[in-house]
Amino acid sequence: MLKANVETFLGCESELEAARIVIYGAPFDSTTSYRPGTRFASKVMRAESYGLETYSPYLDLDMEDASVFDSGDLELCFGDTELALGAIEERAAEILKEGKLPFMIGGEHLVTLGAMRAAVKKYPDLHIIHFDAHTDLREEYLGATLSHASVIRRCWDLVGDDRIWQFGIRSGMKEEFEWAKSHTHLFRFDLSHLPEAIAQLQGKPVYFTIDLDVMDPSVFPGTGTPEYGGVSFEELRKAAMAGCGLNIVGCDIVELSPHLDQSGASTAAALKLMREMLLKLEEPYIKKSELI
Repeated sequence: MLKANVETFLGCESELEAARIVIYGAPFDSTTSYRPGTRFASKVMRAESYGLETYSPYLDLDMEDASVFDSGDLELCFGDTELALGAIEERAAEILKEGKLPFMIGGEHLVTLGAMRAAVKKYPDLHIIHFDAHTDLREEYLGATLSHASVIRRCWDLVGDDRIWQFGIRSGMKEEFEWAKSHTHLFRFDLSHLPEAIAQLQGKPVYFTIDLDVMDPSVFPGTGTPEYGGVSFEELRKAAMAGCGLNIVGCDIVELSPHLDQSGASTAAALKLMREMLLKLEEPYIKKSELI
């Protein structure tokens, strides 16, 4: 029997009703200030994911045992940023209404704002963990308040003081670092202070956003705004596993620009991180099913 060709992320073949996590792509990079191309990340990641094993030797878990549904990419308006953010918010809200965890593949970092708008409506006590090379705390960039350079500032508009934890930050305007001292928990250069956040966020709803440029360009060159002095893949993987142990109600990985790394190594890093995050989020349910 011939069937339609439907490409999903590796191992994410559960039916929607049975899934606990729903993947969706947000191919948008209209406010990128340096090198565009993140709009292609979700499509390339799906295609390249089949070069990765479903089994994680780190977690001793297999994607074939996970319950993840891939809802595909949104069709986003590139001429109107608010329309694009509205479509992202609508998809995230639909997933949350079904009682499932939305996992977004960006896209530039501004796409996080659309997902956050949906999440904070369902979880007014929402907190944010943010891995990134950049502060993303500008009030505006070249006159635009909606920009990948201001996304975390716009998220602050939604959640307020002391709800945002930023790690790996090593680039930004002096004014952004000064502003953060009174409004966010910002830790420079690495992820070593993450245990402080985890201790304080136990039981609270958390949105987890990872800008992949938190990694050093020597290991992750495929991004629009590379910034030297970043973390290794293994440092990021371990920190992401710790973060995924919290009450995560939404998450994303953003800022892979595949064509900027013709070797494919950056895409491979993004894929492996995403597999590990999905499995860590699914871990309690997979192990429970093995005991039945």
